[in-house]
Amino acid sequence: MAEKKGAGVDVVCTNRKARHQYEILETFEAGLALVGTEVKSLRDKRCDLTGAYAAVEGGEVFLKGAEIAEYACASRMNHDPRRRRKLLLHRLEIRRIAARTREKGFTLVPLRVYFSQGKAKVEIALARGRKLYDRREAKAKREAEREMARAVGRRR
Repeated sequence: MAEKKGAGVDVVCTNRKARHQYEILETFEAGLALVGTEVKSLRDKRCDLTGAYAAVEGGEVFLKGAEIAEYACASRMNHDPRRRRKLLLHRLEIRRIAARTREKGFTLVPLRVYFSQGKAKVEIALARGRKLYDRREAKAKREAEREMARAVGRRR
């Protein structure tokens, strides 16, 4: 049986530093409210999440600081690359996110932008910032686990 067109997940861009700089507590999938040239630019994989974050304002969640490059083939009807974009979430999810982000030290960080069944989605995470010593500790733990896996692999 042939697969439907648009089925599956097509990752546009990821925020690789987010998992290093933050402790990820919970993730959410949100839709993105975009204009036509933004969608075309995302399909060309021209997106940057460096320094981007999400914020709750007036009962709605917005993605700020994400850059979706202007679409090359568009004329004067192009979009602003750094405009804030509305995230589409369920009301209960927004309430839960708003309550958690009011607590000290919590923030909303975008992890990746992707297309799922033809719709633009963003994976956002409720996260707590790591201190420098926490980052070093996490890196040392990863390296120790990798070394143990190598040692076990050599014995076989």
